[in-house]
Amino acid sequence: MSFCSLYPALLVTSPWSCSENHLGSCRKQLMFCVSRRKARRGAWTGVSCSAETRTVVIGLAADSGCGKSTFMRRLTSVLGGVAEPPRGCNAYSNTLVGDATTVICLDDYHALDREERKEKGVTALDPKANNFDLMYEQVRALKSGVAVEKPVYNHVTGRLDPPELIRPPNILFIEGLHPLFDPRIRSLLDLSIYLDISNEVKFAWKIQRDMAERGESLESIKASIKARKSDFDMYIDPQKQYADVIIEVLPTRLIPDKGATEVLRVRLVMKEGVKHFTPVYLFDEGSTISWTPCGGKLSCSYPGIRFFYGPDTYFCDEASVLEMDGKFDRLDELIYVESHLSNLSTKYYGEVTQQMLKHADFPGSNDGTGLLQTIIGLKIRQLCEQIIAGDSSHGLKRKQLRRCLRLSPV
Repeated sequence: MSFCSLYPALLVTSPWSCSENHLGSCRKQLMFCVSRRKARRGAWTGVSCSAETRTVVIGLAADSGCGKSTFMRRLTSVLGGVAEPPRGCNAYSNTLVGDATTVICLDDYHALDREERKEKGVTALDPKANNFDLMYEQVRALKSGVAVEKPVYNHVTGRLDPPELIRPPNILFIEGLHPLFDPRIRSLLDLSIYLDISNEVKFAWKIQRDMAERGESLESIKASIKARKSDFDMYIDPQKQYADVIIEVLPTRLIPDKGATEVLRVRLVMKEGVKHFTPVYLFDEGSTISWTPCGGKLSCSYPGIRFFYGPDTYFCDEASVLEMDGKFDRLDELIYVESHLSNLSTKYYGEVTQQMLKHADFPGSNDGTGLLQTIIGLKIRQLCEQIIAGDSSHGLKRKQLRRCLRLSPV
């Protein structure tokens, strides 16, 4: 079994500053923050998201270029609203804010900027290049309903920009290279997810992205992957053992060529016993099933579609696995597959299909990446509702207890 080591990092804080064209907006935020600061000495304070509930925290870990951004777009869509950069002081913010969600990119907790990493000969994957103390303190504060001044890593300049105000949302996503690395941060997560992309698929994706979108050469892409591989194997990949949910993206088994990546086999590994999370199953819970649904109810061009469901173990933990190999020809026919899946946590019949059609232009919408990411979004929605409902129930009980204590005779 793989394991990882913890490297301590120094606490880094930055003063608040902003550009003149946003000074009015910043002054309003700063006045808010200072007034709250006076309320409690010695700690950064802010507003609570609710008097009786706390922020639900979800961690998403993956290497760069593994589809985290697309996954977050699907998740925030399921949870309601559109996540957009916050209105405020920094045009290069990595944060996304929706009606009920906030997405924080953990690149913002780099302790070393691009030049400093180059001078010291370390990559951003190395824990020594990241500030885990500050990361832990700020995630803990947001989970408790307290606003923070979060640093901003500027991906254009490679430097750390002035911090931005983050208020506690109902649901907080922390995504990046290291959300599961530090045990202190893992203890704050209500659910943890790891995107495990095979080397063949990752290489194909990086070529598609970096050559087409960034104009990089094939040689530079290969050199970049090679330079990062040892740190990825040492610091990033071992985090998957701590995840509650793992999405594996692999080359298909439907085509004889083992290196084929134009068709994908995607596995959803769901650990058993995760609080507020019931694994999805196909046909019969606990059985082992292989299903080829192609026919009159589902159009399938070569090489077709194959589903698998069954029990498994993952780093000695019991798990259920749902797998899809192949791709859809018509998304509107996905309702046929959806009707055979259970524990989807949908609000109505056909919600998975509707979500897929809504984002048909997203990468992976015709294969298992889009389908299984959408399903996880629905499961997260239910998990959050159950946690918030439980907190509200406990809050009511606390109110009743306080009322009884006030009415009790002395």
